[in-house]
Amino acid sequence: MAFEDIKAEIALLFEAMNNKPEDAHQLETMLREKLNTLKAEGMPLPDDLVRLEKQLDKTFTPRKKKR
Repeated sequence: MAFEDIKAEIALLFEAMNNKPEDAHQLETMLREKLNTLKAEGMPLPDDLVRLEKQLDKTFTPRKKKR
């Protein structure tokens, strides 16, 4: 899949996440799949997508509880 096509799909998923917060976890999974596709194809992630991935990590990664 072409780089620009994947970026366009990511933009659509991100917009959907903003419009339907109740579907955020499903959309987050789909966003990560698109980012992983870019990585698997050896394409470098642009800075904006790197920031997006970090934000996804902060938002959706459960925090570990201290013991």
